[in-house]
Amino acid sequence: MAIRTLPGADAWIKEKAKLTVLKEAVPECRGCDLYKPATQAVFGEGRKAASILFIGEQPGDEEDRTGRPFVGPAGRLFDRALEEAGIDRDTTYVTNAVKHFKFEERGKRRIHKKPVDTEIAACRPWLEAEFAAVHPDITVCLGATALQAVLGKERRVLRDRGLFFDHPTAGSVTTTVHPSAILRAVDSDQRHADFEAFVKDLQAVRRKLDSLG
Repeated sequence: MAIRTLPGADAWIKEKAKLTVLKEAVPECRGCDLYKPATQAVFGEGRKAASILFIGEQPGDEEDRTGRPFVGPAGRLFDRALEEAGIDRDTTYVTNAVKHFKFEERGKRRIHKKPVDTEIAACRPWLEAEFAAVHPDITVCLGATALQAVLGKERRVLRDRGLFFDHPTAGSVTTTVHPSAILRAVDSDQRHADFEAFVKDLQAVRRKLDSLG
């Protein structure tokens, strides 16, 4: 049997396109099969010339229904952490490595499934186009999928969190956990500790930005 090769997102992206043009184009993307069960593509949002760009893994259930990134439970925790770290979300740009919600149905619930390597690779051109349009000084990868999409599999979230790596289009790249990982903590004490560590990582991002002038 022949192996089907998916085209990736390149065919739907205009070179040097502005964010508004990209957002209008992303609903038509057929670069992988994730568009089929999803309600809609969820593009990034935020300041078009943001100094800090945050990348998550993929939209969740609420994001898929509303068409906006980071508005579900993890997004609300993310907003609280940003506030404690002294970062105004309105000054940032927030997106995901994969633009469609990947899930499996269990009764009436839609349960998140991790994107595979080919899906991450297929969607990477959208991320690269966002880098080119936003020109961030700092990019923060929230979780392993985002980190893989930007820096490859050789990097590890827990090993490399708090470190900064130069990138040709994403500025200075760092990583920390995804807020959803905090929500999955085994008990309230662990959840509190994980949240505090997350806030410290975001505070380090703010200090790094201050150092860049």
